Amino acid sequence: MEDVSDPPFRYLCKKHGADLMYTEFISSEGLIRDAVKSRQKLDIFDHERPIGIQIFGGDEEAMALATKIVDATQPDLVDINFGCPVKKVVCKGAGAAVLKDIPLMVRLTEAVVRSTNLPVTVKTRLGWDERTKNIEEVAERLQDVGVKALSIHGRTRTQLYKGEADWTLIAKVKNNPRITIPIFGNGDVTTPEKALDYKNRFGVDGIMIGRAAIGHPWVFREIKHYLNTGEILAGPSFDERVEACKTHLQKSVEWKSEIQAINEMKRHYANYFKGIPNFKAYRTALVCSNDLNELYDLLEIIREKKFDLVED
Repeated sequence: MEDVSDPPFRYLCKKHGADLMYTEFISSEGLIRDAVKSRQKLDIFDHERPIGIQIFGGDEEAMALATKIVDATQPDLVDINFGCPVKKVVCKGAGAAVLKDIPLMVRLTEAVVRSTNLPVTVKTRLGWDERTKNIEEVAERLQDVGVKALSIHGRTRTQLYKGEADWTLIAKVKNNPRITIPIFGNGDVTTPEKALDYKNRFGVDGIMIGRAAIGHPWVFREIKHYLNTGEILAGPSFDERVEACKTHLQKSVEWKSEIQAINEMKRHYANYFKGIPNFKAYRTALVCSNDLNELYDLLEIIREKKFDLVED
């Protein structure tokens, strides 16, 4: 969720029901070098709590030093990313690359746990590839060194985001009598029905939502409503979509420079208005505009058009 789960995006997710959120993952090396982008990702706000700051890296000393920097910003917890499959991260021996060296994973985790009094959690995958699905061993060893919760994405690194997530191995970890920490499942939960089905079938303590929230922060309230009532909540109205998009833009301008906010919002317009027929010309206008007032005017014109919420 790099370049997605920033404070403006998190504001909307929290507003619509997210219980616990994480920052974009932050490079431990970037933090200790005082890189501007890494430092900016440390920004958290009281309305987001509880919130965890997520770090990644492959060097014990760097992870320990980065944890002390994170600790000073007073999040509610520190999270370690051992799951990112992106090549530029893996090539640096971080993210999911650590799945190839479990002793290193344990040492990195110990270094973080020793460097903070905050709860430490981990996000990871089933294994590096089909031959090394060692998540049960990983879960036990991470728990032994002090991890307080584990989130598991039901794919290997080599799968990236392809194929179906395998939650049966997540369930095996949850049902392991040695495991006492909360286990959260992640992967392919895109609807309220799936959330309830996976909760009942696999017995996890919670569900992590990632890509399903992009352009649709209402997914949290929809899932919670269904879990509580068994009823499908109506999706957001067109006016709600416009308002969320406008709020995202406004919060981005407040947090970043105006130029940066305008440029980075261009990746979000298609998601907020996904499935709206005859919307292409308006989407193009939003993406092509570099003037903030013009963008606000365009969004109001779009609101007044009141497009029908009919899938293409």
